[in-house]
Amino acid sequence: MFEARFPEALLLKKILEAIKDLVQDANFECTESGITLQAMDNAHVSLVTLLLRGEGFDLYRVDKPESLGINLNSMSKIMRCAANNDTVTVDKLEGADTVRFLFESPNADRMSEFHLKLMDIDSETLEIPESMYHAEIELPSAELRRIVSDLSTMGDSVRISVSKEGVRFTVRGDEGSGSVILRQSTGVDKPEEAIHIVMNEPVEQSFALKYLNLFCKAAPLSARAQIKLSKDAPLLVNFSMNNIGYLAYYLAPKIGDEDIEE
Repeated sequence: MFEARFPEALLLKKILEAIKDLVQDANFECTESGITLQAMDNAHVSLVTLLLRGEGFDLYRVDKPESLGINLNSMSKIMRCAANNDTVTVDKLEGADTVRFLFESPNADRMSEFHLKLMDIDSETLEIPESMYHAEIELPSAELRRIVSDLSTMGDSVRISVSKEGVRFTVRGDEGSGSVILRQSTGVDKPEEAIHIVMNEPVEQSFALKYLNLFCKAAPLSARAQIKLSKDAPLLVNFSMNNIGYLAYYLAPKIGDEDIEE
């Protein structure tokens, strides 16, 4: 049997909102240590990885490893039936072909139960090697979402350049161009607004804003976002959920965007 209880439905809603427009179907791998998900978008341009540690749940039980193949849009529809502060219990009996969602209000005066059919999803888990990145940026999630949203009004691609002056986001479109530069700031008065930049060597790559906008749907999960870049390697955007786990995205760089000028 598998059983996991989320203290609040809102967390699971936010996770689904951050994934479902990128990936339609995915396997939730449930083991003794926690729940993981790894899936690529249909174009095989981006990869999403999710970790939810077992100790982050109110209750967590896995008698033996389970792989739950789920349509994320269907799961999202079910989650809309839960109030944000409801507890959510997700369980599956051994041999069952459905997973159950049980919603309970804080004062236990309302309980809802839904069952979702499981899918047989053929997918391979990719080994993601630990890499030394040329540059790492940590910034408020809201700031990253704002930059990506603002630059999307001017074009389809953004060039991210990290140098001694800071990190620059540059876009060029048919109607014009624009850029945003962030510099190191310690944020002594407001540490949550600090911008940290670690540059081992200058790096510059272009990426599709369409995907970065989808990644930024994870901003409500974490106050801080982490960006990691290396030459000729996928971009990593990570949203840490403290002791609960993390949601991370990898995005292949665009080739042939040399026309994006500063």
